[in-house]
Amino acid sequence: MSQLLMFRPPLPNADRLWAVIAWQGRRSRIANVHVSHEAAEADCAWRSRQVREYRQFLASEQKAPLRYEMRQIARAEIPKGWSPLPALGFLRGQGF
Repeated sequence: MSQLLMFRPPLPNADRLWAVIAWQGRRSRIANVHVSHEAAEADCAWRSRQVREYRQFLASEQKAPLRYEMRQIARAEIPKGWSPLPALGFLRGQGF
């Protein structure tokens, strides 16, 4: 019998982080955090491409389109139970 083990990588040890924020309608959630602006920018661009590729599916499911943005945040702004948002989790109903 196989088990799925959830792996939660530790947060970077820095006071200021770059966050990729996912928006669906008026709701938002921190999708991922990065130490460098370049890593956050690459992640944001990749997530945005994934949403563009699945936009017809999202429209057929009558879901509000996702959009991503980057913002610098303080480590204290991350909720206690936070975990990264799967990039394509919205296809399985995961997310907000």
